[in-house]
Amino acid sequence: MTVTDTEVSGRRYTVHNPATGAEIGTVPDCGPDDARAAVDAAAAALPGWAGRTAYERSAVLHRAHGLMLERAGDLARLMTIEQGKPLRAARNEVGYAADFLSWYAEEAKRVYGTLIPSPRSDQRLLALRQPVGVVAAITPWNYPISMITRKVAPAVAAGCTIVLKPAEQTPLCAIEVFRILHDAGLPAGVATLLTTSDPAPVGDVLLDDHRVRKLTFTGSTEIGRALAARAAATMKRVSLELGGHAPFVVFDDADPKHAAKGAALVKFLNAGQACICPNRIYVQRGILEPFLETLVARVAGMRVGDGLADGVAVGPLIDEAALAKMERQVADARAKGAEVLLGGARATGDDLAAGHFFQPTVLTGITRDMDIYHEETFGPIAPVIPFDTEAEVVELANDTRYGLASYVYTRDLDRAVRVAEQLQFGIVGVNDINPTAAAAPFGGVKDSGLGREGGPAGIEEYLDTKLVGISVAR
Repeated sequence: MTVTDTEVSGRRYTVHNPATGAEIGTVPDCGPDDARAAVDAAAAALPGWAGRTAYERSAVLHRAHGLMLERAGDLARLMTIEQGKPLRAARNEVGYAADFLSWYAEEAKRVYGTLIPSPRSDQRLLALRQPVGVVAAITPWNYPISMITRKVAPAVAAGCTIVLKPAEQTPLCAIEVFRILHDAGLPAGVATLLTTSDPAPVGDVLLDDHRVRKLTFTGSTEIGRALAARAAATMKRVSLELGGHAPFVVFDDADPKHAAKGAALVKFLNAGQACICPNRIYVQRGILEPFLETLVARVAGMRVGDGLADGVAVGPLIDEAALAKMERQVADARAKGAEVLLGGARATGDDLAAGHFFQPTVLTGITRDMDIYHEETFGPIAPVIPFDTEAEVVELANDTRYGLASYVYTRDLDRAVRVAEQLQFGIVGVNDINPTAAAAPFGGVKDSGLGREGGPAGIEEYLDTKLVGISVAR
């Protein structure tokens, strides 16, 4: 089932809790030989799995869905220990991850072909949908369970086999997800896991092997661009879910308190370590003061700490590099005239000293020459920027090379439609901070990626179209 059960390398590496620094386990440290063995297994398993009926593939995913829900408590606790997010958020993620298993269990039975009218009376044209083949998947640490099922479920539903490399920071969650797939009856070689502390050599094998026909990646734009370039050498299909720089636009006809509560919830989701978190909060000048008053009060009440502790709203950042980035962005903004209304430094205290904690932060006085205005923050810093007109804020919101998520708060339906249509982003939440679901397409434009995950579009990423022309004797 997994190369990590009998890995070739024999090496292991240690996984740590970002809240405490404590060692929480060791996992196989796979290398190129393991990757080659994984592709061998996936290629060998492909004909048999693709030959299964859609109903058979569906049944396995349905069983996996049930097992994930049965084990939800243990999975959530493991996620909090390994990744850091508060336990309540981890439980929500497990439920979201299970949704993909359920959804694609049904979508497996909805992969339809087409009968095409022919210009010849003695010809019949058929368009068949078939699995693309062996898939290589690379998943991130910030959503270490749901990002796996969002890729594995549609791939195996379509009849593909898949080799998955999880983030080196969160391999334990990945192992438990693959254990569920194994226990649900997924045959050996259909889904293979490669845990590694050094992803480049493993990635090289997956990218260079001609038998791997599809690459799916979630992570930074810089790495995604490099992977896509490498994948082009073997003409692999590519889908990429990359970085974001989401605008959160609040018009003066909105309730400033309601909007500020929404901004606080989505900005500090997963300690700001989500690609859909707002990076620029634009507030129309007429309601700026009450918005800021509510936002600062809400953020000030957010408890920082170990996600297993009661009442914690903001957990640790993933590592020291993430902390250093927060300090750099705040220092740069301050030096260029920004005002820190709240936070702005590492969170300290006896119970926080060993972890990677940063204070929830609110900044004002943001200008375009500041790093935070252009860079994806991926942390708990909320920059608030006033604006005057609708046309102005649409231009400001679109002034980024990213195009994943965006948000609009307004009570004016005409404005909501008008602005949603003008925003150059793959996702727009109108008075909604959670415009996502397993049944809905998720993805971005511009430097935020290619393709969609979730919904009917998600399984399309793993299907090829084959034309069959049949000459019929008259």
